[in-house]
Amino acid sequence: MEDSSTLTRQPRDGALGATGIVPALTLISHPKIQRSGERFLLRELKAGRELAISRTEPGFMRPGSILGLPLADPFLSRKPLRLLPGAQGGVRLVAGGSPQVFVDGSPLTGELELTPAALAAGVTIELAERVVLLLHMAEPVDKTEGDELGMVGQSVGVRRVRRQVLQVADLDVPVLIRGETGTGKELVAQALHQQGRRRKGPFISVNLGAIPKELAASELFGAEKGAYTGASQSREGFFRAAQGGTLFLDEVAEASSEVQAMLLRVLETGEMFSVGGRVPIKTQVRLVAATDARLEERIQQGSFRAPLLHRLSGYEIRVPPLRERREDLGLLLLHFARQELELLGELWRLEGQEPSSEPWLPTTLASRLVRYPWPGNVRQLRNVTRQLVISSRGLPSLQVDPQLEQELGSLPVELSAPVVATKAPTEARRRPAEVSEEEMMVALREHGWDLAAASNQLGITRASLYNLMKKSTKARTAKDLSVEQLRESYVACGGDLEQMSKRLEVSVRALQRRVRELGLESD
Repeated sequence: MEDSSTLTRQPRDGALGATGIVPALTLISHPKIQRSGERFLLRELKAGRELAISRTEPGFMRPGSILGLPLADPFLSRKPLRLLPGAQGGVRLVAGGSPQVFVDGSPLTGELELTPAALAAGVTIELAERVVLLLHMAEPVDKTEGDELGMVGQSVGVRRVRRQVLQVADLDVPVLIRGETGTGKELVAQALHQQGRRRKGPFISVNLGAIPKELAASELFGAEKGAYTGASQSREGFFRAAQGGTLFLDEVAEASSEVQAMLLRVLETGEMFSVGGRVPIKTQVRLVAATDARLEERIQQGSFRAPLLHRLSGYEIRVPPLRERREDLGLLLLHFARQELELLGELWRLEGQEPSSEPWLPTTLASRLVRYPWPGNVRQLRNVTRQLVISSRGLPSLQVDPQLEQELGSLPVELSAPVVATKAPTEARRRPAEVSEEEMMVALREHGWDLAAASNQLGITRASLYNLMKKSTKARTAKDLSVEQLRESYVACGGDLEQMSKRLEVSVRALQRRVRELGLESD
């Protein structure tokens, strides 16, 4: 069952000129660990000016604060790391003379060009083995909203989920929560209940994937005595237990065809029949469902009813995976560490650190955790934090034991590798005229229409590749797609932009821009 742990995708378009977003630096780790999550918005870069990171500047603050604090670590170099606007909406990093700067785990020497794609995914910056920052794109936050919902984080995705919860909580429409396993879908369901009109009623959580299919109908809707073999007494069922409150159905995609039909009747009429019953029972229940499955694919396969999906998704909330909200990792890790340390009686580890003391969360470990893809999402982070804290009892800092080392290193390299910042473009190694149309299409397909990667493989500049695409009869861009094509693909792929990219053969980033422009995400 989806647990009640804490919970975006940041806009895939990482260009500095994109509306409403600016580059930001978020503190992931600091010798004073309680500073995790503090942020500085790099508005100057968007305005075309350069910035510096040093011991004394800039000032980091939490959302809603008016006073920013410098990093103020005595071991940080006084020679700043400079940040300048880069080509095509990227950011340039220029080393300020200190050898103790690492970007995505590699030492920074000289100058490094970060692409918009790298910024959208987030880039780690380690300073003097003392501080870890995440350079990413963010929306300015003028105030904190929905903090009472218990969702830790300030990423775009988390704030969007908070807003959606507050918008729909007091309505009686059914809500469908989508998201990968471990993202915190049950926490969202509980927030809907606590903010809704039925908050004084019960909150009943049911994992349909854990109930044997032959018992699911009676477990949900109740059963009359003698309705089936072994029914020696009447069964109330979860719907009646949740009367006046909220019924949360997790893994709703696992519902049998019989249960799907019965759920559809409840949603259409507000009435249900218990198994073996002949008298309809009026339901007074707020229904919230959740799934990590692609229900549109299940409908095409014939295992899920389209009318039920339409009824369940009276309002839909998508919970982002952890890898798409990396700037929240420091806050989440601190949140879970505080819980574990309190149980161990060692909360003092998070308080009153001396300026010269060693970081309790080593920078190499913090940077590694931020770059890890987290297939188990927030639930996995909670378990990893518990493992770290317990295994490091009595030690001055967190240590990775062999078991955890195996877990963190178990994914293939291509999955666990971070988005690597690319160096400033070099001169083309080939003339564009030497690149055939077929060779160009092969490179584009191999790199998922990432123009920077494809142009690098072809040995030409990105601008040259774009010109070749405009002349090509086979290649196209997202701007060439009609509204009808986009709508059809969006529905067919269930809103999955990566599937749409493969289907339409255009870049994911450009697709997301068109989808936002056309308002398809709210359809």
